[in-house]
Amino acid sequence: MKPITRDELKTMNETEHDDFVLINVLPREAFNKAHIRTSINVPVKDERFVETVEAVVGDKERKVVVYCANFDCDASPKAARKLEEAGFTQVYDYEGGTQDWFEQRRAA
Repeated sequence: MKPITRDELKTMNETEHDDFVLINVLPREAFNKAHIRTSINVPVKDERFVETVEAVVGDKERKVVVYCANFDCDASPKAARKLEEAGFTQVYDYEGGTQDWFEQRRAA
C-alpha cells in the first residue's frame, strides 16, 4: 500500500482518470452524505468487499485508490491491506479522505 496525497490524487483525477478506480470504503450512508465526485462506494465492512472491487476494477494490476473519512479513520488502511492480500499490485491509500479533500476545496 502506498500513501497518496490530495495533490497527487487531484493530478491522477485530471490526467489518469481512466487508468485507476477511486473507492470510498465507508458505509453507504456516509458515502451519500459526502464523497469525492469520481469515486464509487464499496464498503470495506461488506463481506464481499474484495469480490466487488475485483468485479469493478477487472484487473488486479490496475491502480486502485481507497479512501475513507479523514486521517484518523482506519477503514482505508484496512481496505488496502485486504486488496493487497488478494493480489492487487497497485493499491494507494488517500489517508486524508473526504475531510481533507473538501477542506482543500473550501480553501480555494
